[in-house]
Amino acid sequence: MKAIEFKESGKLSNLKFTDLDKPKPKEGEVLIKVMAAGLNKSDTTNVLGLFPYTTLPRVPGRDYAGVIEEGPEELLGLEVFGTGKEIGFTQNGSHAQYLCLPKNCFSLKPDNLSFEQAASCGVPFITAYFAIENTRVASASKVVVIGASGAVGFAAIQLAKEKGADVLCLLRDETKANALERMGFATRLINEASSIEHVVHEHFPQGADVIFDTTGFWIAQSIHALAHYGRLACIVVPGDGHVAISIRDLYRLGAELIGVNSLLYSAKTCAHVFDQLASGFSNGRLLAPQQLDTSPLSEAPALYQELRQGKKGKFILLPFENI
Repeated sequence: MKAIEFKESGKLSNLKFTDLDKPKPKEGEVLIKVMAAGLNKSDTTNVLGLFPYTTLPRVPGRDYAGVIEEGPEELLGLEVFGTGKEIGFTQNGSHAQYLCLPKNCFSLKPDNLSFEQAASCGVPFITAYFAIENTRVASASKVVVIGASGAVGFAAIQLAKEKGADVLCLLRDETKANALERMGFATRLINEASSIEHVVHEHFPQGADVIFDTTGFWIAQSIHALAHYGRLACIVVPGDGHVAISIRDLYRLGAELIGVNSLLYSAKTCAHVFDQLASGFSNGRLLAPQQLDTSPLSEAPALYQELRQGKKGKFILLPFENI
């Protein structure tokens, strides 16, 4: 089968487009023909060696959508999708034509999602789901999502709305802000000179119950925009991973800083989450990330480089295109 693989970590040039033996499912596993696979920033950092638990050699890639080709007879032909902390790290991942997984580690793909759309949902929706759950968003919660037009942010505002929250979207792009407004979301434009405290308090005079900074650039400022007993969720910090915050301001509010790491959740746990979200996708209340950028699997090594260098978008690899 065609796949990308790295035998050594440390630099993206170690990633090669190659031929590997087609995997054979063990007892209790299924073989999935991968029709589409998501590419995430964590896939690039995996090749760079920033996850010490990754075993080598390794096919990377966490998110997938495909068709069960081998396994128990009652499962053959099912269209499935998913993600998980093992996939691409301690077992070969989705950036290949075939993937083996235990039979309880996938969800049925909603009929109204294409393979490309389903493959785009993995990391964004799992990250957003646990951000919303771990910050205890509930009906009437005042929620701010910074970077609301990104894949994770877009998932988060939808899941918060499903909870009945009052959602404010902060983003830089006016065109994308207008699109979110047409969907019924309140939006505000921000830039490097913006005061998050001022912007949030204009909309929520008492501050936000929950702020989810998907960008990592606004963590310190966001503390000042929280209501008493507010919660601030973060998934990334730019640069070396360090940011200066005022612990005094945090504790005076009785506030919490909550880290969200999608790599804490197994494929089985992620399948359970997507089973819960299935009705939302099926009835159109939940939408997959928008404006997908699709490419043949053969272009993956170059796309890894572009993503690492800051190219924006939601990238989907097609293992059987142009092969």
